Amino acid sequence: MDTFDAIYGRRAVKHFDSENEIPDADLRRLLEAAIQSPTSFNIQHWRFVVVRDPELRRRIRENGNDQAQMTDASVLVVMTADVDAWKKDPRRYWRNAPADVADLLVNWMGPFHDGKPQLQRDEAMRSIGMAMQTLMLAAKAAGYESCPMIGFEHDAVAKLINLPADHCIGPMVAIGRGTKDPWPKPGQLPLEEVVVENRFA
Repeated sequence: MDTFDAIYGRRAVKHFDSENEIPDADLRRLLEAAIQSPTSFNIQHWRFVVVRDPELRRRIRENGNDQAQMTDASVLVVMTADVDAWKKDPRRYWRNAPADVADLLVNWMGPFHDGKPQLQRDEAMRSIGMAMQTLMLAAKAAGYESCPMIGFEHDAVAKLINLPADHCIGPMVAIGRGTKDPWPKPGQLPLEEVVVENRFA
């Protein structure tokens, strides 16, 4: 599928075929596409919690405003990130780079993040967002539908998936075969309202 077709065709689908299973090879392909997303310092904070266990998904749905896609989609991916990834063996993020480039970035990574918890969390969440969009576009291009969701009890779901203390939880994404056409697009704001030339007035 053309990239622009995937962008314009991707929708938040609410109704999924609960009998459909995504082959492991397809899911791996989607996740491999997701990790091509950019991250600051190539830290790759994201941790994709792939939830297939029916009972766990039922409990997530109980803490997710009873959204059917949490249990009916072929797979549910909870987007999380390691907030402290910047200080965990950072040289591995640059293992294939020339030594001088790796030294420069690895030595800069610590001072850039150290003592800045808000920045650390912001970078982790930015990484989640970029990976999530890539995952959804890859799903669309592969013939699947998706639905991003933030409407759930984050603390409760964090406990259900045993989220480590140094991780944060972002949205979750349901992926599978849609069974109903999505609602018409509600309307995009015009570019004239959202694009600023050079600086705000």
